[in-house]
Amino acid sequence: MKKIHLLVTVSLIYLSSSIVLSAQSETKIGAFFAYGTEIENIGIGANAEFPIADKLTISPSFIYYLPKDENGIKINWFEINANANYYFLDEDSIGVYGIAGLNYSSVKVKYDGNSILGADYSTSDGRIGLNLGAGANFEIGSKITPFAELKYVIIDGGQLVIAAGVKFNL
Repeated sequence: MKKIHLLVTVSLIYLSSSIVLSAQSETKIGAFFAYGTEIENIGIGANAEFPIADKLTISPSFIYYLPKDENGIKINWFEINANANYYFLDEDSIGVYGIAGLNYSSVKVKYDGNSILGADYSTSDGRIGLNLGAGANFEIGSKITPFAELKYVIIDGGQLVIAAGVKFNL
């Protein structure tokens, strides 16, 4: 629980400072769909992008993976990310960036004892990991910016996350 509190506190400080520093730059808020290879399921997410320097942004995000039910075992999974995006290429039509940051993943597994064993079982776990990846924004000449990302979460078991969605320029 102390790790979660520390992660939330650091993220809020980062966000507060980045909003102040990016008053003259363009902030983006978005929504996306994601696929996680470890959970083998689709998720829905929300993200933001706050510029803090010429080629650097802070990009927090949240992904909630759709619940799974396999043979009476229910799995719920979500992740919170605090990433920094560095733009290697920022042209009129495309912006390509590298991703590095922190990840907090939470998994809850529940089994309803409706079988021969007859026992109910529930457990949950939260882990902190690192994100490494790349993404691209596709400028289409409006306040809506489509984007795609590919990142690997370095955590027990690891997970590749593929995401695509839109960001709205504020």
